Amino acid sequence: MNRNAMLKILNPLLGLLIVNQILTGLLADELFKVSPNAFEILHEGGGVALSVGVVLHVILNWAWIKATYFKKRAPAAKA
Repeated sequence: MNRNAMLKILNPLLGLLIVNQILTGLLADELFKVSPNAFEILHEGGGVALSVGVVLHVILNWAWIKATYFKKRAPAAKA
């Protein structure tokens, strides 16, 4: 599987994991009344999965990150 195909799977998954973190973190007690066991699986497990996904995302995009943020600057012209 090439890099672009992996990113097409990973990026929506990261979006879902972020939404999961928001919903379980902010709204779990107020709207959903989630049990402590379900919260641990959904929020803490989702946080671990999100962290792994972010690391994979950075690895897959490292060439772009390097080209964009770590450019070699041209030497200053002497006056």
